[in-house]
This record gives sequence, structure tokens and C-alpha cells, in this order.
Amino acid sequence: MRTNELTTRYDAGEIDFREANLTGADLIGARLTGIDLSFAALTYARLARTNLWGATLRGARLDGADLRGADLRRADLSGASLRGAKLTGALLSGANLMGADLTGANLSGVMLYGVTLTDARLDFANLSGVAWYDPALAESRSR
Repeated sequence: MRTNELTTRYDAGEIDFREANLTGADLIGARLTGIDLSFAALTYARLARTNLWGATLRGARLDGADLRGADLRRADLSGASLRGAKLTGALLSGANLMGADLTGANLSGVMLYGVTLTDARLDFANLSGVAWYDPALAESRSR
């Protein structure tokens, strides 16, 4: 699928792009809130500063993708492959990364507030300056 086809269809109200092949797509700064890209191929896609708030990226392949400064708040990235992805400055509050593969990803300086990381792989990931906050843990400590 070509980038302009996706944005044209999205602008017309379509949000279901499951299993789309967007390998290497240039979507820098696009507004794609609530889009469904489950199991899509987004390997090496350029998604810097893209608004993917509330998007469904379950099982998507984002290996080597540039997601610097992307808005991924409340996005579902469960089971997604983000091997070597660049996530510096991305907004991930409330995101679901359960079972995601973040091997070698750059998460430096990212705030992981309320992010679900159960069974996520973080081998060799750059976690320098990451801010962690789990509301469930904070609540249990205040009792």
C-alpha cells in the first residue's frame, strides 16, 4: 500500500488497515489517531512525530522503525515487534506493550507511565533516562 493511499482513505474515515504492507513508509507527522494497523508490516517506516494516539498495532512489525517523538499514548502494541526501533521522546503513557519485542530498541528518555510491559523483551534496549511509573504499584505502596 502506498502512503498517500493510506492517508487519503484515513482522511475519508476509514481506520481498518489490518495486515497492510507499509514497509519503509514515510508517515512523518501524520495524524492517525485510532487507526487499526494490527499485524501490519511497518518495518523501517518513518513515523517520527506521528500521532498514533489510541491506535491498534497489535502484532505489527515495526523493526527498525523511526518512532521518535511519536504519540503512542493508549496504543495497543501487544505482541508487536519493535526490534531496533527508535522511540526516543515518544509518548507511551497507558500503552500496552504486553509481549512486545523491544530487543535493541532505543527508549532513552521515554516516560513509561502506566505502560503494560508484561512479558515484553527488552534485551539490549537503551533504557537510559527512562522514567518508570506503575500506578498499581504506587497504590499498593500507599496502603
